[in-house]
Amino acid sequence: MNYDQNPFIVIWEVTRACALRCLHCRAVAQPNRHPDELSTEEGKELLDQIKEMGNPLLVFTGGDPLMREDLYELIDYAVKIGLRVSMSPSATPRVTEKAIVQAKEAGLSRWAFSLDGPTAEVHDYFRGTPGSYDITVKSLAILKKHGLPVQLNTTISVYNAHLLEEMSQVVEEWNAVLWSVFFLIPTGRGQASDAVSPMEQERIYRWLIEKSQTASYSIKTTAAPAYRRALYFATQKGMNTQPVKVKRMDHLGRSAGGVTDGKGFVFISHVGDVQPSGFLPINCGNVRQTPLADLYRNHAIFQSLRYPDGYSGKCGVCNFNQVCGGSRARAYAMTKDYLASDPSCMYIPPKWEEGYGQDQLGHF
Repeated sequence: MNYDQNPFIVIWEVTRACALRCLHCRAVAQPNRHPDELSTEEGKELLDQIKEMGNPLLVFTGGDPLMREDLYELIDYAVKIGLRVSMSPSATPRVTEKAIVQAKEAGLSRWAFSLDGPTAEVHDYFRGTPGSYDITVKSLAILKKHGLPVQLNTTISVYNAHLLEEMSQVVEEWNAVLWSVFFLIPTGRGQASDAVSPMEQERIYRWLIEKSQTASYSIKTTAAPAYRRALYFATQKGMNTQPVKVKRMDHLGRSAGGVTDGKGFVFISHVGDVQPSGFLPINCGNVRQTPLADLYRNHAIFQSLRYPDGYSGKCGVCNFNQVCGGSRARAYAMTKDYLASDPSCMYIPPKWEEGYGQDQLGHF
């Protein structure tokens, strides 16, 4: 697939309204809907545009998508025009059996929930709302009852990095098709002090590689392009990185690899602003004025993200910049330069070492 022309995945933040107050929320979600959100008709026009871009995977997110009264109408329309649709709502009392059945009947392909700890104590602290864990577990039981495929999202932080084995068992117990492991970006409510250290990040990469061989679900990382570099090194050391267990699957599929902010990935905000990702909040235009395809294919920021040789610092000269490229979102959050080196990466490229000398190795 040519990611210069069409994205593999489109994230539409249908609303920023949400009842939770998660510690890491990139959206700094609000209790009420914004008066300038895309309307139902504008949303359908956007869905038509998305369909024309190679039929990418579409994710309704928020905030909490369930805060929109027209959500099921939008899901139904998206499915009828042939889009593959997933949704990532918040675990609140709005998640009822009726809501789940309605989503399935509208044609939703996968329901994604966040689960940031194996216990209520850990998860509820991270989500900022007592009872969130219990609602999540009850909702997962209903999803299982109705046969709707489940994706579980976990944000790795200093609060749960030591509990990954327990978390993986929970993912297994709920028959998830995918465990999406997100490495915290210090944007929105997320703080740099909440993120794991670069050394811990590398340890988690290795653990995930080993876990992916035997898990019955697929594992993908988010905001961690260096995972692909770690995977390469594991292979070079003779490790068999191919799964030895058949994965549970749904029909949404997985990308062939290499999807990063602005390259195979695009984000549309609740008011129609187009960004390389929700964690790289640089506005490149608005779908009310400019077609999504035009912004994705031609905007200078999107184009610059697809050519890692133009990155600055060690990412620009790294021998892995075509398969990794560093987290552009993390670089922007921590340096305000989206083309800067990823501050969380420990790897020293040979060209960087040769060109700058030992006294420069710690500089990004």
